[in-house]
Amino acid sequence: MKETLKTGARFSVLLILALIMLFPLVLTVSNSFMTEAEIRFNYSMEETDAGYVNLKWIPDRVSLEQYRSLLFERMQFLIMFWNSLLLVVPIVAGQAVVATMAAFGLSQFQFRGRETLFFLYIITMLMPFQVTLVPNYLAMDWLGLLDSRAAIILPGIFSAFGVFLIRQFMIGIPRSYVEAAKIDGAGYVTIFVQIIVAMSRPGIAALVILAFVDYWNMVEQPLIFLHDAFKQPLSIYLSRINEGELGLAFAAAVLYMLPMVFVFLYAENDLIEGIQLSGVKG
Repeated sequence: MKETLKTGARFSVLLILALIMLFPLVLTVSNSFMTEAEIRFNYSMEETDAGYVNLKWIPDRVSLEQYRSLLFERMQFLIMFWNSLLLVVPIVAGQAVVATMAAFGLSQFQFRGRETLFFLYIITMLMPFQVTLVPNYLAMDWLGLLDSRAAIILPGIFSAFGVFLIRQFMIGIPRSYVEAAKIDGAGYVTIFVQIIVAMSRPGIAALVILAFVDYWNMVEQPLIFLHDAFKQPLSIYLSRINEGELGLAFAAAVLYMLPMVFVFLYAENDLIEGIQLSGVKG
């Protein structure tokens, strides 16, 4: 009986926390289907005459006007959406390749200074973006890459977090597999591709998801490195919607979230398994 009560209490607490976290998401989706007039009435304290906003879950009249305006009239939205893909996809793909190769060397080879090198990776990973901002800016300026996508893609590809995550996963692979492959005459390329990468699939999938979410939401990098507004990603778009376009803001937020939701739903099991087997704690 006591254990049942504890389980029920834990379930109740988790349910309440889940509802609290889902509240903004559900409210954003429902408001995106309201008319602009209804949204102005709900969120204007002068209109409500109550001194507070009127949060509504169900629209009085379902409207797709905001989505039509964003997808067919606001070319800036579509341009910035494709800008996001042109930035995020190369970063995620490049980071997966570079991190996997570096993690293979740090986990499977014995050489002097290996632990020191990995420690430097950890130190770099712990540094906030603001610390590395000035060196990255100076390096991109020296290379002549400012105001180009490469100024964001190159630092993203060589992120230290990917190496750390995949390395933690690879050290859990039994060395007996590698030794057996060597006895059979397999070279390092064969071992890397057919054994290590194949067995590290959950860890690589976890890295891809986490990197996609991280760089899809980036704001500081494009604001600093990209001066041309037509090159900036979708993460900058919401901040430029004015106060009189709340309906567009809600619709844009929903469309902005969809790629991350689809990626997470598609590879949810790989993400959970990759995080668990890598030993990384949240």
